[in-house]
Amino acid sequence: MFSQGKVYINGRLIGFHKNPEKLTKDLILQRRKGKINAQANIAFDEDTGEVYINTDAGRVQRPLLVVENGKLKLKDEQLKQVKDGKLSWNDLVKEGIIEYLDAEEEENALVATTPEEITKEHTHIEIDSAEILSVVSSLVPYLEHNMAGKALHGAKMFKQALGIPGINYNLRTDTEGHLLHYPQKAIVKTKTSDLMEFDKRPQVQNFVVAIMPYYGFNTLDAVVINKGAIERGLGRSAYFRTYETAESRYPGGQIDSFEIPKEETVGYLGEEFYKKLGEDGIVELEEYVSEKDVIVGKTSPPRFLEEVSEFGVVQEKRRESSITVRKGKPGYVDKVFIAEDLEGNKLVKIKIRSDMVPEVGDKFSSKHGQKGVVGAIIPEEDMPFTEDGVKPDLLLNPHSIPSRMTIGHLIEMLGGKAGSMKGKEIDGTPFSSVSQKEIGKMLEETGFRADGKETFFDGLSGKKLEGEIFNGIVAYRRLFHMVAHKMQSRSRGPVQILTRQPTEGKEKEGGLRFGEMEGETLVGHGAAMLLQEKLMEDSDKMVEFVCEKCGLIAINDQIRNRRYCSVCNSSAVYPVEMSYGFKLLLDELKTLGILPKLVIKDKV
Repeated sequence: MFSQGKVYINGRLIGFHKNPEKLTKDLILQRRKGKINAQANIAFDEDTGEVYINTDAGRVQRPLLVVENGKLKLKDEQLKQVKDGKLSWNDLVKEGIIEYLDAEEEENALVATTPEEITKEHTHIEIDSAEILSVVSSLVPYLEHNMAGKALHGAKMFKQALGIPGINYNLRTDTEGHLLHYPQKAIVKTKTSDLMEFDKRPQVQNFVVAIMPYYGFNTLDAVVINKGAIERGLGRSAYFRTYETAESRYPGGQIDSFEIPKEETVGYLGEEFYKKLGEDGIVELEEYVSEKDVIVGKTSPPRFLEEVSEFGVVQEKRRESSITVRKGKPGYVDKVFIAEDLEGNKLVKIKIRSDMVPEVGDKFSSKHGQKGVVGAIIPEEDMPFTEDGVKPDLLLNPHSIPSRMTIGHLIEMLGGKAGSMKGKEIDGTPFSSVSQKEIGKMLEETGFRADGKETFFDGLSGKKLEGEIFNGIVAYRRLFHMVAHKMQSRSRGPVQILTRQPTEGKEKEGGLRFGEMEGETLVGHGAAMLLQEKLMEDSDKMVEFVCEKCGLIAINDQIRNRRYCSVCNSSAVYPVEMSYGFKLLLDELKTLGILPKLVIKDKV
């Protein structure tokens, strides 16, 4: 017992109490009677004898059913009234049957998960076990059979999956958008997906999956996909990209103009780039445009006033400022919107639609964090098949399962198989799902083995495969990471003005960064000359003359054909290969008042 217990409200000490434990119990009782706000939380710390009362905003609370003296406070007659609609949730909170606990008050609570396990020590019981999960993670069927890390991983990829982004997608002008062409309802679903009406905007397709290797094409996390399934529409999607431009006004009354630029325009691209444009300088609907094609012809006034000609007339030379299709994103013109912006200028938005057919390198994932890229697309006649002639849509590597411990994936495959044969949806809600035994019975009723295994035959040789192959139906998602949007290569191209090194980024035709760690790998392999090539030849190599006497960069006067040192006036200067970045470093050190000197020797 504590002689005096401190009492805090929202972290502020407001006084002391002789019996803090009794005070806590009394306050909780008053809250259950409705005399204290239901949102207030009262916690007692046994170690320090302090009472913490929290009423501030921003606390995360969760509802639990109250247990008093080892008995559930919610009685059968009240449950019946709830079912009949006579009692609401708020009524149960007012009557102290349901109460909200925050993290601090939950420290003192002993929460049961089922009515059978309630003892005298228990203070609360879960309304439903799935309540411990978030909205997104409770969409994963059989989640309780997965490792926690993979459950999080699977939940994280819901927002990367393609589906129906909005019913008004054809009117929207988002910068980027995706649309899955043939989304399906998942055969194995959860109660949360029903509450969210997830099936009204599905983002999955039910794939027939066999867990087996295929000639090394699904090594590591790669997957093999059936070409016939892709030709029937599996995983197909559309990618939308919106381009926007306006006729801007400039000081002096000058204005941009939407038109097909004339040949005398400064920066004229060439006739072939403008051939998709209509008379108004805007591309025609459903026209196929490839990268660098102009979709809005636009000219701007010159940046500087032109000189007056000998006849006193200023001939305005307009500049080319057309909008072109981005690199690697060709497609069809889906929509053209013409409107006005806030300043009253003419505004054009053009939406390009690209058909994205699954290809090698595209990413797919199940709801259990089993993600992988397509390693090969195999002709349908070469795919392995069952005794009934069923050919899987996707082949998953067996090594993907044991270390990840995604048993939920395996049970979903069984559930999907049983549901497809029975023609009904399977409940996979975490903690209250259809059990594996029940699924096994359903499979046996439809003539399959309860463990989901079948005999397979090799599609190439026709020979029976040794061992039985586990197969079933699982909801797979196509993710928006597509190889067509990530491919990048460069031979020569633009460089940065300051360092003369290649620019960065795919859009700017940039190079790939060969960093410190990559350099270390070459040293480790003993390929020092390759290191020289990557960091010098392919980057910013230059030859500068260096003074032998004072070690400074010399002057190379090409007009007078003279090379000399500006400090000691010596002509004993010699060419030295260096990167421009190094020469820039020397110059920047000089600005700091440091004089760097190079000691040069004969090349051995």
